[in-house]
Amino acid sequence: MTGRARNVRGRWMTGWALLGALAALSACAPRARPLTGVETRLAIPATPLPTVPQLYRFDWRYADETFDVKGDGVVRTGPPDRARLDLFVANGFGSGLAILEGDSLFVPGIDMIRRFLPPPPLLWASLGRVALPAGRDTVVRLDGDTLRADISGTASDARTWRVHFHGRDLVRIERIENGRVVEWSERIAEGEGRMRLRYVHTTGRRSLSLAVSDIQSVSEGFDDAIWRKP
Repeated sequence: MTGRARNVRGRWMTGWALLGALAALSACAPRARPLTGVETRLAIPATPLPTVPQLYRFDWRYADETFDVKGDGVVRTGPPDRARLDLFVANGFGSGLAILEGDSLFVPGIDMIRRFLPPPPLLWASLGRVALPAGRDTVVRLDGDTLRADISGTASDARTWRVHFHGRDLVRIERIENGRVVEWSERIAEGEGRMRLRYVHTTGRRSLSLAVSDIQSVSEGFDDAIWRKP
């Protein structure tokens, strides 16, 4: 076999390997189940941030196929659409911050923290706020006290966002592509200011879990300095 033939064959093998890897990643994402319940004209509940700024304290853990790290942190909210997240790695091994404003996420310094975090719609979902891009169609179904809705993308965007509510409380958002749940975020209230928040990217095989131990209202608000982008 000539050197040129070997190179061509090598490129073909690399291409097939890449296609196989992409197919394997796609297969890792679970299929989205059909919406259950009765179709309804009920509107998706409004989910603004509380008018009084809030402070969340939590322990966190991030994991993917090559990396596992944990620590503690705080989130501070500033209505109507600002939040600041500070993560501190256990044993003093570092820290990072992110500022969420509207649909923009600002992560100064090294990009490691961005690796940990979900995109803005799913990050907002962990705070109970629906902040999704406008869709061309919405289907809403009611199943007992659970309301679910699929919000389809635009003609150039095949993604669908699925939202789940218990009563008026947002409990889960999923991003669906080609009929599969690619990533999701959920929030589970445990009472007395405690809550579990979790984000999973199924094809990226990574997750971020937060165990919220305390949620406080801060009537005097926070110093404007915390919103400045370094």
